Amino acid sequence: MAVIELDDYGPDFISDPYPFYAKLREAGPVHEVRDETGQRFWLVVGYEEGRAALADPRLSKSNAVGGLPDELLGPNMLTVDPPDHTRLRKLIAREFTARRVESLRPRVQRITDDLLDALPDTGRADLVDALAFPLPITVICELLGVPYEDRDTFRAWTNDIVAPRRPEDVLEPVEELGKYLDHLIEDKRAAHPGDDLLSALLRTNAEDDDRLSTAELRAMAFVLLIAGHETTVNLISNGVRALLDHPGQLAALRADFSLLDGAIEEMLRYDGPVETSTRRFAREPVAYGDVVVPPGDMVLIALAAADRDPARFTAPDAFDIRRSRTPGRGGGHLAFGHGIHFCLGAPLARLEGRIAVRSLLERCPDLALDPGAGPYDWLPGRLIRGTRGLPVRW
Repeated sequence: MAVIELDDYGPDFISDPYPFYAKLREAGPVHEVRDETGQRFWLVVGYEEGRAALADPRLSKSNAVGGLPDELLGPNMLTVDPPDHTRLRKLIAREFTARRVESLRPRVQRITDDLLDALPDTGRADLVDALAFPLPITVICELLGVPYEDRDTFRAWTNDIVAPRRPEDVLEPVEELGKYLDHLIEDKRAAHPGDDLLSALLRTNAEDDDRLSTAELRAMAFVLLIAGHETTVNLISNGVRALLDHPGQLAALRADFSLLDGAIEEMLRYDGPVETSTRRFAREPVAYGDVVVPPGDMVLIALAAADRDPARFTAPDAFDIRRSRTPGRGGGHLAFGHGIHFCLGAPLARLEGRIAVRSLLERCPDLALDPGAGPYDWLPGRLIRGTRGLPVRW
């Protein structure tokens, strides 16, 4: 099997990867590929194979298995396997239960209302700047106990971390964010503990040093801060863009907001915020169909490709907010992953998405894409799927 050069696909692969994934899927569910940086890995594009790979214990999240250096900010839930992953996840899982997240509803609604109140009188705005970014960053900053006034700095750092224009661009923002978190942790430890998740983790650390090391604490804050808002930014902006691109679906939702939950799930499936999973490495030879991944090789699951697999979804390239959500009948998308690494923040992302979309549509009945704004600036890379802005008018 020849190695597929993703760089040959050109810029269209960033703006609209779905036709390329369809061709790959037709040729088979797993392919050996090389990206524009020269990195070689196995890309899983089929739904069933992707779902299996996400939960496959033969695939490790540890860099060591792939012969790569340790993470810059220390071990975290995205880069460790059980039992360490189980221990780290358990420490914060209670903060993201459905009941705990539901208690945040009034605050999320208040933040959303304030942001919509601040929309300019011109009737035009960048929806990412006006709503999709400030809503989730405010929520996660309050949850963690991070000063909201630093949000613009966070945005610059996280953009360069999750969607760097060049691989080397990720090093400086990771180091800067690490220094910031070290300072914040020490400040809370020494003088300003609060009623927030970071302070609670510090208390856990103080009670039992073996449960959460200093490196793990910093890395935990790093992952929660980035994953806690970046995906929701693009859930909201990608979802609103899909609605505005499909006027019939938009009209149906406006006429019946009981369709909202289904609309959010379809946004996640149709053009979700995470294009490919974080990396995994084969502990041993792993077979998917006729393809055998050798030990130590990297595996990425193309969630975007899996969620358009016609073997799983009827008319997968259609945006249908009434689509069945029953597993086995077209439901069960992989936008939040699967298995032990299923996104811990999924309930919060769904809550924020539902409130943001409904409130926006209710407050802006004539919402439309701004036709004079020019082409979209798509985020580079294949981790996060979205645009740097979404110009709209109302």
